[in-house]
Amino acid sequence: MTTRDELEIKEVTGRKGIVESGKLIRLAFATVAREFGLTRRNCAAHPAFISLKSLEEGQEKGIKYFGGYLDGEEVGFVAIEKSPEKGLYYMEKLAVHPYLRHRGYGKQLVAFAIDYVQKQGGKKISIGIIDDHTVLKKWYKTLGFRETGTNRFPHLPFTVGYMEMNIK
Repeated sequence: MTTRDELEIKEVTGRKGIVESGKLIRLAFATVAREFGLTRRNCAAHPAFISLKSLEEGQEKGIKYFGGYLDGEEVGFVAIEKSPEKGLYYMEKLAVHPYLRHRGYGKQLVAFAIDYVQKQGGKKISIGIIDDHTVLKKWYKTLGFRETGTNRFPHLPFTVGYMEMNIK
């Protein structure tokens, strides 16, 4: 049982679940794509343009998908991938419906991811964000992430900023 402000977070499985999560991811990341001028042409790999095939391939390679639900409707999403490096996990595609942001749902999804990684024996969570997305970077810092570096990729029109959190 959850309260109106508490997400029910559960693993996304099956094609129908992935289809619904894909819609939410594209909707949530569309705001970021607009803000940074990202299009299918200049940044096809951005989550705003994620395909069902890409999500299915991720799941097939072992990435775990989790949806955050309010009254049975998916309003949040997070993906967690185990790295080949011992104890390291990647948190990806953290998404909250644009009309439901700033209500603590993203924080709940991050807390879930931390708990999940801890239960898997993980020691560290790593994320990659648009380095110029200062508001998002500041938010992650308030949750305990620290900046660890940046990288430029020829296929991306922005610098990727990396952040990590050690898990206790």
